[in-house]
Amino acid sequence: MSTLFGDELFASPPPALPAGAHHVPGWLTLEQQRWIVERFHEWTQGPVPIRAAKIRGHEMSVRTVCLGWHWRPYAYSREAVDVNGNRVLDFPDWMVRLGRKALVAATGDPHAGDDFTPDTALVNFYDDTAKMGMHQDKDEESLAPVVSLSIGDACRFRFGNTETRTKPYQDIELGSGDLFVFGGPSRLAYHGVTKVHPGTAPDGCGLETGRINITMRVTGLDG
Repeated sequence: MSTLFGDELFASPPPALPAGAHHVPGWLTLEQQRWIVERFHEWTQGPVPIRAAKIRGHEMSVRTVCLGWHWRPYAYSREAVDVNGNRVLDFPDWMVRLGRKALVAATGDPHAGDDFTPDTALVNFYDDTAKMGMHQDKDEESLAPVVSLSIGDACRFRFGNTETRTKPYQDIELGSGDLFVFGGPSRLAYHGVTKVHPGTAPDGCGLETGRINITMRVTGLDG
C-alpha cells in the first residue's frame, strides 16, 4: 500500500503568490495569440523600430518596442529621443479593453478593471538567450497594477519581494498565453526573467521561436 500510494501523489502545491499578484495560465487562446503576434510585427516596423535599450551604457539582451509612451531608463516620453526622435504609436483601444478584462480574470472581481486605463505598453522580445535582471517597475507615477501577457516560448519568471533583489522570491514558469498581474502590495515587487526555454512555443501561437511579453501600465503622466 505504501508503495502504491507514494508521497509523490501528495506533493505540496506551489506556494501562494504574495497579495496583489496573480497568475492565470493559458488565458489567451491560440487565435488571440496569433492576432497579437501579427500586431507585434506591425509595431516593429515603426515609426520607432524595435531596439535594445541601454542601461548604464550596456545594451539589454531584450529588445523593446513601446506603445503610447516611449520608455527609456529611467523615464517616459512621447518621442523616442534615444532612438530616432519619432513619436511612438498610440496606445490601442483594444488593449485598454483587454487590460480591463485581464484584471477581472486575474482577481475574480467583476469591477477590478473599472478604473484601469493603461496608457503605455512595453512589448519585449526575448530570443533564446535573453534575460531580464531583477528590477522594479517604478518609472510610472501611478501605482495601478501591471498586466503582463506572454506569447511564444516559455520562460522562468522570478517574482520577488518589494525590498530587495534577493530572496525571498518564487520561480514561476510562464507559458504562451499566460496572464500575470501584480498590483497592490506587490506592485513594486522585484521581478525578472532568468531563462527562456527554446522550442516550447506551441504550434499556432504565431511565433516559431522566441518570446513576446507585453506589460501594460498606467504612467500617470500628462501630455
